[in-house]
Amino acid sequence: MHAENPREPAHDPLLQPFHLKHLRLKNRVMSTAHEPAYSEDGMPKDRYRAYHVEKAKGGLAMTMTAGTAVVSPDSPPAFGNLFAYDDAIVPWVRRMTDEIHEHDCAAMIQISHLGRRTGWGQDAWLPVVAPSALREPAHRAHPKAAEIWDINRIVADYADAAERMQAGGMDGVEVEAYGHLFDQFWSPATNHRTDEWGGSFENRMRFPLAVLRAIRSRVGSQYLVGVRMAVDETRPDGIDTPTGIVILEQLAAEGLIDFVNVIRGSIVNDAVLSDVIPIQGMPAAPHLEFAGMVRERTGLAVFHAAKIDDVATARHAVREGKVDMIGMTRAHLADPYLVRKIELGQEATIRPCVGATYCLDRIYMAGEALCIHNAATGRELTMPHVIEPAATARRVLVVGAGVGGLEAARVAAERGHQVTVLEAMPWPGGQLRLAARNTRRRDLLGIVEWRVSELERLGVDVRYDTFADADAIDALTPDVVIIATGGLPQNPPIEAGGDLMVNAWDVVGGDARLTGDVVLYDDDGTHSAMTTAEMLARSGARVEIVTPERTMGVDVGGLNLVPYARAFNETDTRVTLNQRVRSISRDQSGRLRVQIGSDHSPVRHDRLVDAVVGDHGVLANDELYHELVHASTNLGELDHRAFIDGGPQTICTNPDGRYQLFRIGDAVAGRNIHAAVYDALRLCKDL
Repeated sequence: MHAENPREPAHDPLLQPFHLKHLRLKNRVMSTAHEPAYSEDGMPKDRYRAYHVEKAKGGLAMTMTAGTAVVSPDSPPAFGNLFAYDDAIVPWVRRMTDEIHEHDCAAMIQISHLGRRTGWGQDAWLPVVAPSALREPAHRAHPKAAEIWDINRIVADYADAAERMQAGGMDGVEVEAYGHLFDQFWSPATNHRTDEWGGSFENRMRFPLAVLRAIRSRVGSQYLVGVRMAVDETRPDGIDTPTGIVILEQLAAEGLIDFVNVIRGSIVNDAVLSDVIPIQGMPAAPHLEFAGMVRERTGLAVFHAAKIDDVATARHAVREGKVDMIGMTRAHLADPYLVRKIELGQEATIRPCVGATYCLDRIYMAGEALCIHNAATGRELTMPHVIEPAATARRVLVVGAGVGGLEAARVAAERGHQVTVLEAMPWPGGQLRLAARNTRRRDLLGIVEWRVSELERLGVDVRYDTFADADAIDALTPDVVIIATGGLPQNPPIEAGGDLMVNAWDVVGGDARLTGDVVLYDDDGTHSAMTTAEMLARSGARVEIVTPERTMGVDVGGLNLVPYARAFNETDTRVTLNQRVRSISRDQSGRLRVQIGSDHSPVRHDRLVDAVVGDHGVLANDELYHELVHASTNLGELDHRAFIDGGPQTICTNPDGRYQLFRIGDAVAGRNIHAAVYDALRLCKDL
């Protein structure tokens, strides 16, 4: 007899159906509620719909939309939330659910009142409302304590919102119960009321019970209703595990909920939020055992998502009975076709989530979720996840095997072109290999490793230790040349003593080993300087970070800043804001005298240190590109309109040229990983 192979579709735990009341879910994989901030006017219009429909095409069983759809006008959006309080949302929801359902995928939506977890200075400019006038550190608004008429109004708003979602074809609604108004009432950490809506457990439960009863009375007993709940807030003044279990048992016994999406922790600031939504360098699936305990104790259907970013962990979670449905939310931003690839036995081709959390941080920084290395996510209307073959095969030469070059080679090869990559170093990865020298961030290497594996599968000719010049390129007779040579590090400009400044790359790369007192002059605000400072501090150097910005790591993002801030606190690293290094000179003792000044005042101060490290980003390594321009058919010109709109490049200003010539990523100007990947995708998808 042959043993069953769990990876065969018939035996794979992830591919078994699950029945949630009347709803049959075709497998055990879902995308949990999150807000990618793709809404327009509070509605899930074309971009929003296309994002969720693509995941449905990719094979998952259910997508939970919104994170969260707000039920009242005095719950203004904090991150592009949908307006569940507006009747205009119903036809948009209906169109989205209909298209999701076409792919045998269920659709639910999360609804909530944000309570104190938002700001007042937008939309209707209404005051933020909460059980008590306690300010949330993350969003900083000072709320008013809800009056009885507020409570009655908001309870009705929840019921109205659920009815709208039912009318829009949603298979169910999930009520947000971690850090929002709903559970701000039942948590003693946020409810300090002394009336009938606060104090005792029974009083604190009065509002959430009223909400769920109102929803049930409106949508009926057969409609699916659940909660995404912090079953344990992991704070001494909050809900603990025994209390959380009692709450769930009470809600289930009354028939108010059909499932629980398990959360463990609090979200009042970035530090604790990173424990709920772990980032790279943190343990995988940290709350999975907790979710399994909740399932065992309550008997409820359990959903769960928290750094379940690989198939093996997801498979284990279902096989061992920890969950009924496993959320692979960030993993689906990286690859919406994850489930389809499992079904086809192509797990090795799944684009991995590397835990960079660029997706979440960018929501707050720039108002949209983007995957660090899948540029099609969120751009489904113009960028393909599945590359179509070209009508005619061409010879494509890519110079540089950094992230941008590898992506250009991958996309061109998927198009069916004959692709050659020339890389001067003995290995691929470029600057990303430096970033991964920080052991917390080594998972970034998955961005490179996946592409190298794909190039092998696609038969791309990659030549390492190969210096590219005009003669070498001509010898390969390419039709298209793509320069992806990246950038070279530069130090910040200063008035004097620039030759005494060490570059951050040399520190991270190990060429410069510094001890003693070190000033790190961060005039770029990216991961590069933060990683350098962290590595220096952890190695024992006494570090002072000097930056002209109003905050350190200004382009890093809140969740990613947490481990840096933790490292700087633990090593007593000094952070000096609104200051620049003006000059450096050698002291008689051999140490360095550093003059520091501000853009805001002529006053300057001195530091006496052992080393100064600088970070000012990169300059384009574009010498080869300029050498080749005259031999190209387009003289290096990029059709910006086509590039923006996702169309092909057809400019021909030099008919005697030998090839089209383009450059991407940092070879154009210093940017980031996502920019290089996006450059490559939109350039090569129509080659």
